[in-house]
Amino acid sequence: MRIVFLGPPGSGKGTQAKLLAERLKVPAISTGDILRAAVKDRTPLGLQAQAIMEKGELVSDALIVSLIRDRVAQTDARGGFILDGFPRTLEQGRALETLLLEAGEGLSAAVNFEVPESALVDRMAGRARAEGRADDRPETFRERLRVYREKTEPLQAFYAERGLLAGVDGVGTVEAVAARVDEALAAVRRPENRA
Repeated sequence: MRIVFLGPPGSGKGTQAKLLAERLKVPAISTGDILRAAVKDRTPLGLQAQAIMEKGELVSDALIVSLIRDRVAQTDARGGFILDGFPRTLEQGRALETLLLEAGEGLSAAVNFEVPESALVDRMAGRARAEGRADDRPETFRERLRVYREKTEPLQAFYAERGLLAGVDGVGTVEAVAARVDEALAAVRRPENRA
């Protein structure tokens, strides 16, 4: 299965991507993790991305699409993958669609995690304290939410039009949300099953 996880920052995408990846025996690919590793390693890309991420803005489409193209071509992703944090814009969604079509593949589903803003703010405040991530500070987080609404929310309609969108209530225990993810994926029509 080739799955995209959508949802605002703090909606639990990363946690659920890792759990689903274990269940499906496919890699969970997080652009955030790739970028944070580059920042930590102080690579040229990491230094460039750090300044952008600390403002709560998105790294360029060209850069991210290039990273994803390379990553999904790796051997462990040939049987499927879960993308967490990509696509974040309609342009990236279209680029992913093209990339997969060129490989003779299609997306299996797009799972959208739905969490009220008040719960997101609480989660981010806790994560900022626990992990010290600069992109979780309240002022940066508010900007990340604004950017998400403007740039990423339109992907919901993009995937709904293709019959791939599955909404999941992201509030509750990790186990309860994981069960909802499995139910949502079972309900989404797969590209290979469509006329």
